[in-house]
Amino acid sequence: MPSNPNQSRVFDALDKFAIEIPSWGFANTGTRFGKFTQAGAATCIEEKFADAAEVNRLTGVTPTLALHVLWDLPRGLADVEKIRALEEKTGVRAGSINPNLFQEAEYKFGSIANPSPEVRAKAIAHLIDSVEIGKALGAAEVSLWIADGSNYPGTQSMRRRIGWMQEALAQTHAALAPGQTMLVEYKPFEPAFYHTDIADWGMALELSRGAGPQAKVLVDTGHHYQGTNIEQIVAWLLELGRLGGFHFNDRKYADDDLTIGSIDPYQVFRIFHEIHFECAVRGAKKMPAFMIDQSHNLKGKVEAMVQSVVTAQELYAKAALVDQQKLAELQDACRLVEAEEEFRGAFWQDVRPLLREWRVQKGLPPDPMAALHESGYVERISEERGAKNAGGASSYA
Repeated sequence: MPSNPNQSRVFDALDKFAIEIPSWGFANTGTRFGKFTQAGAATCIEEKFADAAEVNRLTGVTPTLALHVLWDLPRGLADVEKIRALEEKTGVRAGSINPNLFQEAEYKFGSIANPSPEVRAKAIAHLIDSVEIGKALGAAEVSLWIADGSNYPGTQSMRRRIGWMQEALAQTHAALAPGQTMLVEYKPFEPAFYHTDIADWGMALELSRGAGPQAKVLVDTGHHYQGTNIEQIVAWLLELGRLGGFHFNDRKYADDDLTIGSIDPYQVFRIFHEIHFECAVRGAKKMPAFMIDQSHNLKGKVEAMVQSVVTAQELYAKAALVDQQKLAELQDACRLVEAEEEFRGAFWQDVRPLLREWRVQKGLPPDPMAALHESGYVERISEERGAKNAGGASSYA
């Protein structure tokens, strides 16, 4: 048992911490300019589950794998039995179900906000099919990112598109099973550059409220303008009971999808502090769904995922070290320097020894990255998959 208050707080936080990893994080991906294949990248859903199982074996906190419908279940409901068999084989469960409304040629001018009623109907049908897949797999979340928007002023009616989105999300919400959550994500730009239909948290919040009580907002670290106070957005959504999930990654300029904490770990710490405060102090019974949304062209796929999960654990543990009672007293007394020192002092503490102790108690490798290297897993999959990847395995699939 933990022998001191700091250790107790950290162990309690780690016991409750789980983070979902994305299937597409293990596959070959590219930029707008080209694709860089890796010998060990996953080329099929079976390999994605195998990689996810290895990450969970090493870290013990990634029990679910986010799935993209068109990439991972191209036949829709007909692929559910295959996913169930992989769950049974690997011990990893299907996580959030992610519809794909940005890939088909018909969606060139939008999906649920397309001026064409036929295209909107196709998009809504895909959303409802995705909900049904989630029901069949027992997935807790259906995660919507809508890429719709326009590139030039005057080329689309932003007002009419609001109504079309409201209609589509209401229909999707009506199809949810009890206990399912529909997550509404936002992004200020890309692929649309003049206006994006769901561009910020206010739009996502209003659309989720209109859709129904099982709709909540999904926040992605990279989906904000430079300098945005993301932890304040998180605080507001928590206060309103509308933070459903969080996609963690890092960025230098825009939606770079860099490994979590690689550019600004203090920002992730500040975000985690708000979430941990909600659970530890406010007594929230359920944390928002923590998810990694990264896909790496240069770093090794499995290595980057293990590194990301370990970093997330470290930063969440640091957030748990903040003495909330002492901090509140300092805040109320407006003792600014002392309050800031209490806050950032937790960030500067080295929690890695505590994490090693926690892992040993859980029967996990004390150093997941070292264990991965010692296992030879990356070398083995690179040899097994190398020929397929040399032939140019398709992006994400």
